[in-house]
This record gives sequence, C-alpha cells and structure tokens, in this order.
Amino acid sequence: MSYAYAVIGSGRQGVALAYDLALHGEADRIVLADQDVGAAERAAARLRRLLPSSRCEFQPRVCDASDANSVKKLLPGIRTTISGAPYRFNALLAESAVDCGSSFCDLGGNTAVVRRELDLDGAARARGVSVVPDCGLAPGLCNHLAAHGLGLLQEARAVRIFCGGLPERPVGPLGYKLVFSFEGLLNEYSGFGECLRAGEPCLVPALTEQQDLDFAPLGRLEAAVTSGGTSTCPSSWRGKLDVYEYKTLRWPGHWPVVRALFELGAFEHELLLADGRRLSPREVLRALFEARLEFPEIEDLVVLRVVVEGRDQGRPRTLVYDLLDRADPRTGFSAMERSTAFPAALVAHLQAQGAVAPGAVPLELSVPAQRFYDELARRGISVTLRDSSAAR
Repeated sequence: MSYAYAVIGSGRQGVALAYDLALHGEADRIVLADQDVGAAERAAARLRRLLPSSRCEFQPRVCDASDANSVKKLLPGIRTTISGAPYRFNALLAESAVDCGSSFCDLGGNTAVVRRELDLDGAARARGVSVVPDCGLAPGLCNHLAAHGLGLLQEARAVRIFCGGLPERPVGPLGYKLVFSFEGLLNEYSGFGECLRAGEPCLVPALTEQQDLDFAPLGRLEAAVTSGGTSTCPSSWRGKLDVYEYKTLRWPGHWPVVRALFELGAFEHELLLADGRRLSPREVLRALFEARLEFPEIEDLVVLRVVVEGRDQGRPRTLVYDLLDRADPRTGFSAMERSTAFPAALVAHLQAQGAVAPGAVPLELSVPAQRFYDELARRGISVTLRDSSAAR
C-alpha cells in the first residue's frame, strides 16, 4: 500500500513532516506546497539528500494558503493533507481538503480555530474523510499521552501536563531561544488557558500560577499557565475528570520577565500615545525576539511530562509519562521539529490507512491511543512511563 500526501507550508516543520511521511508513512508522493516556490524546491532538495534511497517522489508546488482555489488545485489524488502553515489558515485548509475528498490534520495551537474545523464534521462524514486538528506537540502529543493513560485507569481523576521547548542551557535575557514562530509563541503567552477544575471548564489567565518542577537530568524548571495546550480536552472529558490542565516549562527566571513585558503592553498590536501617535509594541517585540533570541550555536531540547492520576481496584494510581528529546545532528532536525512534526505525521498516516473514522473529531476521541503510543518509538520519540500504582 502507498499513499499520496500534501504538506502545506515548506518551512522547518513542513520538511520534518514530509521526512517522516516518506520514511514511515508509506508515501509514494508528497506535494510540498508553499507561497514561495523556492522554499518548496529547497525543501524537496533537502529531502532527496536525506532520503537518497526513498521511492517517494517529492513535488514542490506554489500555493497561497489563504486562497481555497489555490489549495484545491494541489489536492486531486491526495489521501491526507497536513498543514504546516500558521494556525490562522487551518480552518480554510481543512474545508478545502474535505471538499476535495482528502483527510486533514494540522499542528494546531489555537482552540478557536480548532472549533471551526470541528464544525466540518457532517461534511467530512459525507465525504468519507477525517479531520483531526491540533496534532503537534502541545497541543497534540501531550494530549495523546493523556488519552493513553486515561485508558489504563479504571477510575481517572486528573491530568496535569508540563511541556517546553528550551535551549540546552539558559541563554540570553530570557533564558530562552526562539524555537518556533514568534506569532505562535505570543499566541501561547496571551489570553487564557482552558482547564478543568472541580470537574468544570474554567479559564485561567496565561502567565499565571507559576510553579517549580524537577525534571532529571535538567534540574529545576519553572512552569506557568499558557493558552492552547489543552485544546478540546476539557470539553471532551468534562464530567469524567476533576482536573485537566496544562503549563509551559522554561528555565528559571523566564516568567517574571515575560510577565513584566505583558503588563507593560509589549504584546499589544497597537498603542495610542498621548500625543496622538500610534505604535505597534508587538512588532517591536517581534523584531527584538527574532534578532536577539536566535542563538544558532545552541541546540534546543523538548521536555514533556504528563501526569495521569486515578484509582484502580480502589487504590490510588499515578502514571507519569516523560519525554526529553534533543536535536538530531544526522538529519539536522531540531528537537522542536522532531517532537512536533513526527507525531502529526503519524496521525496523517493513520488517517491515510483508515484507522481514524470519517468526521471532524478531536484527536483525543478519534486517534487510537494504544496504536499511536506503540508507533512513537519507531520515529525515535522515546517516552518513558512510570507507574506508581499502589495496587501492584
């Protein structure tokens, strides 16, 4: 069996998506689409160098992700379409894929956009295809692991998730390097985290509820609430869990500085000064982050902990999933690229195989958790599971 895929967006994540699909996704053809056809051509050339023996054909194409007609021209014969584009395009891309009879998944990151994608449920069922948003790292892998743990417990009570993309050591004024897009980062640092508390959905302001977490071998890290990480899970498990929450991990000292920038108004798109002038603090902040937080000489790492609590046979049981992923010098993929793109490519492959039922359904309810978990190791995503069951 072989499949044709389309990857929309030929940046860092797009290349990693296509790499995994060619290596593990039974791909015979992958369309690499980007508004900049040169970027798509460079992505195809890199993939050919990385996979010189692959039978997969890499096809660079020009595409405007904001134009449904441009997208649809790419999709005849495509089994699954994957968005590596900014999250704001994902609803249009999902609708275009469904119209063309292609399943769709994305890297996600914005729950309001995800809900627009889930509104395609009826159309997707009618076309016999699946739509699964939020399939990257967080949201994505973290919520897959939570679903796996919940499936192992007789009585589940709480899920607590901690995740972060970090430089290998603290660096610069924030102890941080920019490991993905500025807009994606500010999206997480803004608004509210959607959680379950006492069994009911609630909104917790981003950048609040800071706490320490020890993660061997890194030592002490600091966590704070950010938006988007829980995705649709609080709604999916309302009435079944008391707690579902997510926090982002950073090296110590990061959160007080970021919180101060937020309170000063540096996240705002526009600021009206007393003399009538208008400024865009966010654009200034973007320029500073992109210029001063690159640190190309320092590799990144991804740290993830998912804690699932409940009871079995009347006794407390806690499952702890840990992931510490590092950049791969052989392929040149960063830890963030690996741990974001490879899980999403795995979902796309399951969709292509028909392992995900038709419809637009959140990943925690649609993707087979045990099969997903078993497939991670093939992609070099090494998750350790500790079981502190008192019933053993």
